[in-house]
Amino acid sequence: MSNTTKFYIDGAWVEPIAGTPFDVINPANEEVAGTISLGSAADVDRAVKAARAAFGSWSTSSKAERLELLASIIAAYERRFDELAAVITAEMGSPLWFAKDVQTNTTLDHFKEARRVLKDYDFGHMLGDTTHIVREPIGVVGMITPWNWPVNQIAAKFAAALAAGCTAVVKPSEVAPLSGIVLAEILHEAGVPKGVFNLVNGDGPTVGEAISAHPDIDMVSFTGSTRAGVLVAKSAAETVKRVHQELGGKSANIILPGADLAKAVPAGVLRCFTNTGQSCQAPTRMLVHRDQLGEVVEIARRTAEAVVVGDPLAEGTRLGPLVSKAQFDRVQHLIGVGIAEGATLVIGGQGRPADLNRGYYVRPTIFSDVRPDMTIAQQEIFGPVLSILSYKDEDDAIEIANGTLYGLSGYVWAGSLEHARAIGLRMRAGRIYLNGAPHGKLQDVEAPFGGYKQSGNGREAGIYGLEDFLEIKAILGYEVA
Repeated sequence: MSNTTKFYIDGAWVEPIAGTPFDVINPANEEVAGTISLGSAADVDRAVKAARAAFGSWSTSSKAERLELLASIIAAYERRFDELAAVITAEMGSPLWFAKDVQTNTTLDHFKEARRVLKDYDFGHMLGDTTHIVREPIGVVGMITPWNWPVNQIAAKFAAALAAGCTAVVKPSEVAPLSGIVLAEILHEAGVPKGVFNLVNGDGPTVGEAISAHPDIDMVSFTGSTRAGVLVAKSAAETVKRVHQELGGKSANIILPGADLAKAVPAGVLRCFTNTGQSCQAPTRMLVHRDQLGEVVEIARRTAEAVVVGDPLAEGTRLGPLVSKAQFDRVQHLIGVGIAEGATLVIGGQGRPADLNRGYYVRPTIFSDVRPDMTIAQQEIFGPVLSILSYKDEDDAIEIANGTLYGLSGYVWAGSLEHARAIGLRMRAGRIYLNGAPHGKLQDVEAPFGGYKQSGNGREAGIYGLEDFLEIKAILGYEVA
């Protein structure tokens, strides 16, 4: 990977017009993992011009051409699979097994799923005898992606946009941009036409703002915090472009009386801690009946006690470090707020694990006796911090579950699937997982992903993800013989 300080624009690696060197820090050892360039509005403009020039031909490409290109991307990706996983571990601290089995694997699945959906998708149909409804690519798409699933989120957007016939200008997070550079190399090797995919590294206030405000970008697809999402939407409003957003979450995990606590509680704790808690749909609020609170807390404590935190390259490590010092400081602060507001610290707390004095490692932390109005029950922490809240009955549980600004995901454990379904239907969230529905199945990249309320708008994955990159045109007087 020799292109870290360059940008990929119009099918070639080019020097920035006005780049500033920026070190990417390996969070496991606080050493430099690579150096990139932070770009400027001028770099974005050059990328947008390339994407606009390519849109005319790519938007009219045949389904067969797009299917062939997606197959080529899949083959090129598979050849560099292990390298990509290692880069993800170096840039954001994901344990290597997780980078391979989940991060890198799910990214590949997005390209496979886009190809599967495209194969059978009908871009036009008749409405009666005289009106033809056509779905057309929306145009040039600006994609602003996060550091927690760095290459997965690029693929979730770009695979669907490519299948739809769009072109793209991508800004990965400057905190974890190296896997995006590898992906650009993969796309080049696969033969993506010049200008269809363009990558400009940079920060949000400069490159992100230039993308969202650019008058020749037709749509912005953003994944990140709700705070940043609001800024993107405001900037995009001047040009009335479509804005697709996947934002924050504070997902509730309702465990009902009758559920198998020995199964439900450990599963909930470990799902909360997945990716070191740096997942927007993590079940960070565990809701349990007040009569079962003591038993649940003890099971949760034992589960967290067994979690291995350490070197992401070491076998047996479940939690690596947080991605950056800024994230480490934020999580430490919010743990302190939880203690100050009176929640009971079950395990963990502030500071690094005792045997780790370097790297952005945190102690897996569980709070009990958490009230719904506490900061740790309302704000997204983005670390391995679980809040356990108690409820008196099902109506109370639903009220607590829906009582945040967010609505990305929800989880239900019940003694019967029928009971879990009934509760899930009452939760205001874009995805509901029932009785431990496994993560990483095909359905994860086939089912729509997105949120209610301040968790965003629009959907990614499957047919719904493809259609988010399409416009609808009605042609009246289009008679058929």
